[in-house]
Amino acid sequence: MERIADFLFEVGMLNKTPRTGYQFLGSGNESVAEHILRTLYVGYALCKMDKTLDEPLVLKMCLFHDLPEARTGDMNYVNKKYVQVDEDKAVRELTEDISFGAEIKKAIDQFNRRDSKEALTVMDADQLALILQLKEYGDLGNKYAAEWIDYAIKRLSTENGKKLAEKIIQTDFSHWWFKEKSDWWINGNKK
Repeated sequence: MERIADFLFEVGMLNKTPRTGYQFLGSGNESVAEHILRTLYVGYALCKMDKTLDEPLVLKMCLFHDLPEARTGDMNYVNKKYVQVDEDKAVRELTEDISFGAEIKKAIDQFNRRDSKEALTVMDADQLALILQLKEYGDLGNKYAAEWIDYAIKRLSTENGKKLAEKIIQTDFSHWWFKEKSDWWINGNKK
């Protein structure tokens, strides 16, 4: 039980671990935990678009794909040019001596190998979560967001991932809540 408690405290570090690429974008911020949450929802949506996917496996990989960052921090593309991270060691140490550690390690390893349609789907979910965030920043005026989106789109592997990215790019980030431009925006719930 103590090891499980330690694991759950470690997971909490993801709330405090920033995604570091935004410093180069010039605006925005997000914790690794926030990114994982959106990645989970994107992975779920991609599973609904392709019924041949092993949905529990996709969701498990979405949940764990950045878990090692509780120990290593988030390494953006500039950091990776100069810093070597021993993710294998981080995964090994965070999963050892915990009853379900082998399951977590297996999911992370499969994601990193990218040798299954589920792993490729999770890779796309990871990039689509970024694309959604960048689209929001672009809609709010960040002139560099579109260029970053172009690079993220080039990393997509699945047809559904590419189709969803195209629709994301065409959709204003505020559309979901601002589409009913009616008297409601003046009078609230009054009828």
